[in-house]
Amino acid sequence: MNQSTQQTIKGDHSELEKAIETIINIFHQYSVRVGHFDTLTKSELKQLIDKQLVNFLKRQRDQASIDSLFKDLDKNRDQQLSFGEFMVLITRVTIATHEHIHQGEGGQQQHQH
Repeated sequence: MNQSTQQTIKGDHSELEKAIETIINIFHQYSVRVGHFDTLTKSELKQLIDKQLVNFLKRQRDQASIDSLFKDLDKNRDQQLSFGEFMVLITRVTIATHEHIHQGEGGQQQHQH
């Protein structure tokens, strides 16, 4: 067994690894509700946004915004979001949040976290 496998078994995760596991777990909390257990339907995406991205996606919570967002994320047009398609949303929100934090620092481009 390699060292990373041993760390996973022991549960000795870094903060970033814990954050990644949290994203995966939250995705699955919503993906198992309707349809295929490993994809999000439009209604599951809306529920996830309503409960888990309350502050970060304030403007995208109405049905028209959800429809547009879902269509944009659903690259293969199968009417469901795979984990990879969902991660595009998480990446966009994370980048926007990072930029917003820096705007709050007087627009400085330096990292002073």
